[in-house]
Amino acid sequence: MKRQPTFYIPHGGGPCFFMDDPHDVWTNMGNFLNKLPQLLPQTPDSIVVISGHWENTPIKIHAAETPSLYYDYYDFPPHTYELTYSASGNPQLAGKIQALFQNHNIETEFEYKRGWDHGLFIPLKVMFPKANIPIVQVSLHHSLDAQTHIEMGNTLAPLRDENILILGSGMSYHNLPYLFSGKESRNADLFHDWLNKTVTNPIISERNQLLSSWLQAPGARSSHPREEHLLPLMVAAGAGDQDVGQCIFKDTIFHKPITGYQFG
Repeated sequence: MKRQPTFYIPHGGGPCFFMDDPHDVWTNMGNFLNKLPQLLPQTPDSIVVISGHWENTPIKIHAAETPSLYYDYYDFPPHTYELTYSASGNPQLAGKIQALFQNHNIETEFEYKRGWDHGLFIPLKVMFPKANIPIVQVSLHHSLDAQTHIEMGNTLAPLRDENILILGSGMSYHNLPYLFSGKESRNADLFHDWLNKTVTNPIISERNQLLSSWLQAPGARSSHPREEHLLPLMVAAGAGDQDVGQCIFKDTIFHKPITGYQFG
């Protein structure tokens, strides 16, 4: 059985893939997510998801057997609050993740009540519509420190050898006022040029050092006024271990570039 790769995927805007899209804003992204399982060496036994929509200190690990859904989006059509995703949790894997973190002196807590947020169930409903693969969600650390999240990913990396898929779910551009107004497109382009060069850098130590200091990149704060949607990339890169990153998705949404990456 081959080692699973790890990914940083765009999860779109709210429940966008399950709404009318007359201008094809989200079509390319939805098609990418739908076909992403074809990039896997085999069907994973379980999936670990780090979403830009969950932060906590200490880090939370969802350990419920049958998680509910958390519809954490607002002012969308009524039917989008009736979407379902019936995949099971994986308490045994949650325990293994906690043990990995403990071995690296990273404090964690189990979570049982919070539902899976839309950074998880929306893209996975597109990628794995049969909902037949168990999932564990892991929160971001509320510090939003990039190096901390690279270390989180590196701690999770051994799971890839156990046929477990690690997904970072966010958006490589996440400044909503500028996204919809069309402002700051030049800074968005500058940031994504830097991001692509950084993620695909074959010298892993340089890649991780640059990612940890991403705020020094051109257009960084303009593209991410708050970093929570970028940090799942840091986890994916850390979990990528010594694997060189590849850009596997590139699109333009409202004149802003959006990218997705694979490690391994």
